Amino acid sequence: MAAELHPRSGKLIGLSNSNRTAQRNQPVQEFNHGLVLSREPLRDRDVFTVRIDKKVNSWSGSIEIGVTALDPAALDFPSSATGLKGGSWIVSGCSVLKDGRSVLEEYGRDLDQLGEGDRVGIQRNGRGELHLWVNGQDCGTAASGLPSRLWAVVDLYGKCTQVTVVSCEPPPDTEGEEHEEEEEEREEEVAPASPGALMTEACRDHEDRTGALVLPTVPALAAVMNGSAEEAPEVTRGQSRPDKFPNNFESDTVLTEHQLFDVFNNAIVSLYRSEGEGGEDLGIGSDSSRGGTGSSNGARGAGGNDNGIGGGAEGGSSTNNSPSGSSGGTAGMSVGSGGMTTNDALLFHEKCGTLIKLSNNNKTAERRRPLDEFNNGVVMTNRPLRHNEMFEIRIDKLVDKWSGSIEIGVTTHNPNNLDYPATMTNLRSGTIMMSGCGILTNGKGTRREYCEFSLDELQEGDHIGLMRKASGALHFYINGIDQGVAANQTPGVVYGVVDLYGMAVKVTIVHNHNHSDRLRRNNAIMRALSPDVGRPRPALSLTPDPEAPDRLLFHPNCGQKAAIIGDGRTALRPHATDDFNHGVVLSNRPLHSNEVFQVRIDKMVDKWAGSIEIGVTTHNPAYLQLPSTMTNLRSGTWMMTGNGVMHNGTTILDEYGHNLDRLKAGDTVGVVRKDDGSLHFFVNGVPQGPAAWNVPPSVYAVVDLYGQAAQATIMDDMADLPPLPDDSSEGPMAMSPGSPCSVTGASAASDLRFHQLHGTNAVITNGGRTALRQNCRSEFNDAIVISNRCLRDGELFEIVIQKMVDRWSGSIEAGVTAIRPEELEFPNTMTDIDYDTWMLSGTAIMQDGNTMRNNYGCDLDSLSTGSRIGMMRTASGDLHYYINGVDQGVACTGLPPVAGVAHRLHNKHGKNVVLLGDGCQAVRVGGYAHGIVFSAKELKTDELFEVKINEVDEQWSGSLRIGLTTLQPPDLPSCPLSGLSPSLTQLRSKVTWLLAGSEVRRNGVLQRQNYACSLDRLTVGNRVGVKRCSDDTMHIFIDGEDMGPAATAVAKNVYAVLDLYGKVTALSIVSSTVVEDTESVKAPSLSSDSCSEGEEDTTPCENEPALVPMSMAFLENHGKNIQLSNQNLTAARVSSYNQGLLVTAQALPRQQLFQFQIDRLNSSWTSSLSLGVIGHSPDRLNFPSTACCLKRSVWLLQRDSVFHNSLKICENYGPNLDTCPEGTVLGVLVDANGCLHLYVNGMDQGVAAQDIPSPCHPLIDLYGQCEQVTIVTNHVPAVGAESSDVRCQGDMEKADMVDGIKESVCWTPPPEVNPNKTCEYQALCSRFKELLTLPDGYFNEDAKYNLCYCESCHKLRGDEAYYKRGEPPRDYALPFGWCRFALRIKPHCEVSNTFKKWHIAYHGTSVGSLRRALDHSQLLAAESSSVFSASPVKVEGHGSYGEPEENSAPEREIPRVRLSPTMRYSGLEVFAPKVQFRDPRSLRCHHAQVGFQVCVRPGSYKVGPQSLGVSESLDPRFSNTEIEWITKEKGGTLLYGLLIRVE
Repeated sequence: MAAELHPRSGKLIGLSNSNRTAQRNQPVQEFNHGLVLSREPLRDRDVFTVRIDKKVNSWSGSIEIGVTALDPAALDFPSSATGLKGGSWIVSGCSVLKDGRSVLEEYGRDLDQLGEGDRVGIQRNGRGELHLWVNGQDCGTAASGLPSRLWAVVDLYGKCTQVTVVSCEPPPDTEGEEHEEEEEEREEEVAPASPGALMTEACRDHEDRTGALVLPTVPALAAVMNGSAEEAPEVTRGQSRPDKFPNNFESDTVLTEHQLFDVFNNAIVSLYRSEGEGGEDLGIGSDSSRGGTGSSNGARGAGGNDNGIGGGAEGGSSTNNSPSGSSGGTAGMSVGSGGMTTNDALLFHEKCGTLIKLSNNNKTAERRRPLDEFNNGVVMTNRPLRHNEMFEIRIDKLVDKWSGSIEIGVTTHNPNNLDYPATMTNLRSGTIMMSGCGILTNGKGTRREYCEFSLDELQEGDHIGLMRKASGALHFYINGIDQGVAANQTPGVVYGVVDLYGMAVKVTIVHNHNHSDRLRRNNAIMRALSPDVGRPRPALSLTPDPEAPDRLLFHPNCGQKAAIIGDGRTALRPHATDDFNHGVVLSNRPLHSNEVFQVRIDKMVDKWAGSIEIGVTTHNPAYLQLPSTMTNLRSGTWMMTGNGVMHNGTTILDEYGHNLDRLKAGDTVGVVRKDDGSLHFFVNGVPQGPAAWNVPPSVYAVVDLYGQAAQATIMDDMADLPPLPDDSSEGPMAMSPGSPCSVTGASAASDLRFHQLHGTNAVITNGGRTALRQNCRSEFNDAIVISNRCLRDGELFEIVIQKMVDRWSGSIEAGVTAIRPEELEFPNTMTDIDYDTWMLSGTAIMQDGNTMRNNYGCDLDSLSTGSRIGMMRTASGDLHYYINGVDQGVACTGLPPVAGVAHRLHNKHGKNVVLLGDGCQAVRVGGYAHGIVFSAKELKTDELFEVKINEVDEQWSGSLRIGLTTLQPPDLPSCPLSGLSPSLTQLRSKVTWLLAGSEVRRNGVLQRQNYACSLDRLTVGNRVGVKRCSDDTMHIFIDGEDMGPAATAVAKNVYAVLDLYGKVTALSIVSSTVVEDTESVKAPSLSSDSCSEGEEDTTPCENEPALVPMSMAFLENHGKNIQLSNQNLTAARVSSYNQGLLVTAQALPRQQLFQFQIDRLNSSWTSSLSLGVIGHSPDRLNFPSTACCLKRSVWLLQRDSVFHNSLKICENYGPNLDTCPEGTVLGVLVDANGCLHLYVNGMDQGVAAQDIPSPCHPLIDLYGQCEQVTIVTNHVPAVGAESSDVRCQGDMEKADMVDGIKESVCWTPPPEVNPNKTCEYQALCSRFKELLTLPDGYFNEDAKYNLCYCESCHKLRGDEAYYKRGEPPRDYALPFGWCRFALRIKPHCEVSNTFKKWHIAYHGTSVGSLRRALDHSQLLAAESSSVFSASPVKVEGHGSYGEPEENSAPEREIPRVRLSPTMRYSGLEVFAPKVQFRDPRSLRCHHAQVGFQVCVRPGSYKVGPQSLGVSESLDPRFSNTEIEWITKEKGGTLLYGLLIRVE
């Protein structure tokens, strides 16, 4: 058939290339309607293959492919392929759907993970089976029973936006497929093709007459398993990272030791189960459908995963290309009724509880609405259980809402005839259920404590099983462990039943041929049979070596928060600072009589109370459900806790021995049970005496890593102990054998270690030198580790691989990142990071998760134990890898420069100090004093100098001292033996500020006490730092926490100074300096605040920022939705709402203003643009969707906040950029001091951020509403600029000024239109004004005089808070928070020069008084309802508050009105009462206040104190004694504007 697409397709599809290429239109706005079908029906065996050409990252989901019986010529195309009905099979992700319903989960490759260039095909073979092909590899049978006439279906869904049909023909290796398969089926019975089949034959030869299985001898079995080793090819490695257990072996592959051990597991489990059953129905078959000799991979034998070990077939016949590459027959021995086929497999019956939804071929059951309903979740098996047949389920999902959980059991009721109850325990006949830890028969409890496990405490992933034995006994199994007989004489015909009750939401039936599930269950059983299972073993043997030592180790079954490492010798709580309990560990075997079990405390944390506890228990760790603390166990347990002894949770001795809570790292504790039954404890080898008697034999040792105890190691005489973490006994020059870090050319030991922050599955030990992945056989990722500091140029970071496992494909990945560990949210793998990261994975060099280069000179996947890997960044920015010391060449170029250079110590220091590590470490080699050291250079403003304490000597008192000094170390004598005081408190030749203990001193004189926690309490690992801040204060930092200002008025040119005094004997620097700039004298910074009106400004014009003098344009590298025009001066976002990042092609010089104008806004979106600067070259920058995703050297202004590297550093800065209207001119400037300024319409908004690097590039994000901007050049005047001739105030004539301010500014409103044309607050105030029904004739017709003083509007205008007005000038405050509506001014007042010299004041009034005041055009005192209006007052004698003046007539009543120069006083509710109103647009209720802005004639009022009795200051500019003005005559005021405030 032709490899073409049908011309009819989904509504967003465009076809090209002779109908071979399909593209989804509007890919970033629409994710569906992308269906295409083949032009003709598929022929049998033809693979209809398409290539993925393009993908986008805007959506989840990706390509979907399948077949349909619907003719495309008459098809009504749905929005997606999963909406096809009437005979359609679709592969979506890793699931198969038929007519929109899931029929198979976990199938084949995950289509969502495929990338551009990958090929996907669909095939119907001659037997009516559906096969998926990915990159030429058959993924096995997806469905069967397909009709003959089918069209191929491809859905360009989600991320997939374009595909091309590449072929439609049979695969080259499937000719004669059916004949070959028939031949294979005939040959199956005569030619065993796998070690598993040979194993089967070997086992059958040893069957005895009773049918019980007898294992062959080890040599014979090994010969059978590895007999064809010379002919077997190597195991191939897959290219993809594994995500689950492998599920098959290829038949011609030699088994590794671990795989061979799995086979023994299965054989032993079979033997274990056959005991007590008489070996009945024990079959180890070779049937291909159950894991026999066929080449099938078991289409989904391990829950659909392709990377696993073992697993039989489930009807599939395709070849698996898994990394482990072995055949399904290897471990395919099943236990159960022999001869049962998959068609007779246990499934859930279609009839089930009312809330149950079945899927996955009825193998999975899920309760709908789990957060609303807790019952009606009963499901039963589709047929009765056979004798000795295991019915097992896996818990897939739980919810943490209800009490109670899953219940499981058997019933005699046929599901076809049963009226399902709400819960199965309501059934009063023929039912046996396990609920919690008890057994219920016919709804009544028959055994309260059946087992130690409770079903209510099981977690997701746990397994529950049951089996009716041939004898009639019913057994339950939890995670593969038999819990014993639950009931005898169970009826012969019973169905399995599961009640998804309470917390239980979803379960899946686990079939015996599913190897990954069986492996887990068998390992649990093997742990019960042999505590040594799971540890590496030198040789495989079923019988113990009599010469091998019976070594005490920790059992792998441990507390939830504990982990076992170091080959079972070390136990730890990896997250000891987060949790204090669940750290119980037990020995792997019982203690012998008189055998001492002793552990050393390796690591402590000081966060919790309590510490290590030790003792013994009779409980086997393989069966024990470990409690949160061992003292909670109420049977068979003796524990020493603190200085007491507890038996079964009850204290039996109060004052016994040394208090364990006082132990420190390095101390040891032990326990022994003597042959007389007495129990003794040891502390640091000292016996504490008998603690208990009559302790039974065969007890296990117990250690509870509780509270402060974080790690402990078993001590014995059979091996050397590993060093203590952060062991300081080695001295500063020591280097541990096999240290993973080295520095080329360094004579001293490197301070490179692994950082304390790491992936969740990683554990850092050996003082930061060793990293390991715990649970390495069940977890393969989440184990990222990073160096403890940034690498210097030319410095080699080298590690050695110490241990590997052969379970997974892929291997170690190594690289570098510019991201600080503190700023990194650790992903699953480092290649998931999409910025500032360069990694080597296999042979591929990857940058930010994208492959830059393949076939690099080395392959990390081929390295083995003992190999060394090193990384180095050269001074030129090249990355080199070293394998076993050999340079592999340049991996990539253009790495960013080192963000900072590590601080150093000055070579002038105290006489007892030795500097190491290129001046990064200091050690006091003698005495307790003469340990003063200085920073190598003066500290810059806000530069943190921080050190870490490496060693302490407890024989001395006192501790580290730290501070700042004006003493210049270069001025000290060259000989350190003279000229320097023995301690820092005596250093007084220059001014010195220091912290000693908790006291702050200046030149030795006490300044303050109890400043912070005492430095005397610090110990190894604590960090201490000092910083001189921009406000001339000294701040001390302890473990990264700012302790606040310790001293003030600190000089500028200071060095950091430290004193290694008393117990602190060694420290190392952990901080870095910023990148060095030229240290020339810098010009004074621009003022962060604009000059307020009325203040005389003599600043010359040349200090004012000007428009950019150099040609600035946007860079061609930009967000993918950006289109440039107008010689790259204009940028427009042409699609969606994001992907609109812009940077300039030229760097921004210091003191130069870069401005641009907002050309177009789109109100369909929310939010708007953001702008800022980026401190590194944008030429090769991979732009994310929004600017907030940039996390390196970026300063961003967004809304009214400032962000640095996506972290908010400042709020309420400048106007809200989301409210900027079209025409607004925005700009950024970096002043000479490296401070970032925002300019709005030419007005400086002040300093937004400091320490901006040079060079930097302006950055703009056209986000949301903002769709187009244009750079403002010298030829494009800014909005609001009346001319290009910029005139400074210094150029104004004196006649133009009134006390330094232009006359026109003194009395007229600002002439420009309110810049925020879309201010919602102003619109709300206008609607309230309309509700007042005031005549329009009172108001100015020109709306430009109406001004809104909300926060956004006044910041956009650049308003100052206070201005001067009148003659003589007097301050008044702008009414921030109010909205002004200009009133009509009488013509004679407008032209009056006298009126221009009046003052501005405010008057609060009530809504009811507005009309009378407007009618009279002045404020009225008589009959006014305003609380603010004073009644007439008779003039009093001389000296009174109302003292008469020249303009007032004595002995008569004068109308007095109270005014104020600030609305903070006039707007108080006592003067301007609130009224409630309903907004006619939003229908919401608000409160409003009203007032007037008035002009008042100088001399017509009296200034006096506030009359409300308020004690606190109402306005910072006006004293409470001058905040109220009282008018003295009529006609001295004129109404200027109506003020409204709405809450």
